[in-house]
Amino acid sequence: MPKNLAASTHSSGKGREGEDRAAAALEAAGMTIVARNFRSPQGEVDIVALDGETLVFVEVKAWSSYGIENLSYSLDLKKQRRIIETAKYFLSIHRKYKGRAVRFDVIFAGKDALTHLASAFMESV
Repeated sequence: MPKNLAASTHSSGKGREGEDRAAAALEAAGMTIVARNFRSPQGEVDIVALDGETLVFVEVKAWSSYGIENLSYSLDLKKQRRIIETAKYFLSIHRKYKGRAVRFDVIFAGKDALTHLASAFMESV
């Protein structure tokens, strides 16, 4: 798996463990991990993956004490905008992915299971 030049360190072991589980699940589903913890001046994307010809930007939420129904509180429009802007920055640097379809997914890494929400949000104009 390629290393991201701007990898971050996690203060939370749960967050890192959730991201590791999510990346493994994406690979098991046939996706290719392109980058992890990609940072831009606007924010960070936890996982960038290829799903066939589609480039997928994945936000991983690892919460043990909150349920999936609380995802909307942590993934508000401001956070979505940061992820979208970071995706644009990624594409400006990695031009080989230009012209591909782009998707924004969220993976909830609960205590006992992963829930993958494909096309969880999109850019609106």
